[in-house]
Amino acid sequence: MSGRLVVCPTPIGNLEDITLRVLSALREADVVACEDTRRTGVLLERYGVQASLVPYHEHNERERTADLVARMQAGAVVALVSDAGMPLVSDPGYVLVQGCVAAGLEVEVLPGPSAAIAALVASALPSDTWRFAGFLPRKRAALVAAFGSQETLVAFESPKRVAASLAVLAELDPARLVAVCRELTKLHEEVVRGTAAQMAERFSQPPKGEITLVLGPGVAGERRIDPAVLRELAGAVGARRAAAIGATLSGRGRNELYRMLTEGGQQAPG
Repeated sequence: MSGRLVVCPTPIGNLEDITLRVLSALREADVVACEDTRRTGVLLERYGVQASLVPYHEHNERERTADLVARMQAGAVVALVSDAGMPLVSDPGYVLVQGCVAAGLEVEVLPGPSAAIAALVASALPSDTWRFAGFLPRKRAALVAAFGSQETLVAFESPKRVAASLAVLAELDPARLVAVCRELTKLHEEVVRGTAAQMAERFSQPPKGEITLVLGPGVAGERRIDPAVLRELAGAVGARRAAAIGATLSGRGRNELYRMLTEGGQQAPG
């Protein structure tokens, strides 16, 4: 059999969420590239899977990719897993998939658990059009830009930063609907739904566990946007992009906000 890469999603919490196809792929692989050999080892031991493990993480992606591609070119089957969920989705693996495609190797992707999809469905927010932002940015201007999405937004966030991110959202759009999804599929799973203002108050102290945030589309109607925030945003992404984001957040006209930014901001965009 010719060498190939098999991308294998693993449980995001409950180990019973592993699929039969993933277990078969892990048993049949010549080598399993994993983010943390100890964590993957626990999963494999649970199901009696014997496999040769090699570490593949953000610090050795490029070096390890060259080795794994060479093995596949020699006929090996490599299974790729991350600590939880689908590899490449805010997890290592992009460099390896790129390397396989460039080398003309087959890449097989198996379906399975995803915190982003589970949170989106559990949020009870519109799911016909949505965007995944990965981990939310730390800088305020970039965070404001992310919150300017016109679609439902799904994002991961550190429990240490949830309070700060929700506070910024509540300042920008207190009525925006939000779902805070914590410890999905685990013993203490929790999904809390409400407005940005309510969630900022509820999670003013860092919660425990892994967090996925789901933000619904902005509420219709004109809302205030801080002029200083708008100018800071323009410095980061440019006046046109800042005006577009400000229009989404505030309900004001894009051209109006752009003129305010380019003409010296004499009129406060409140």
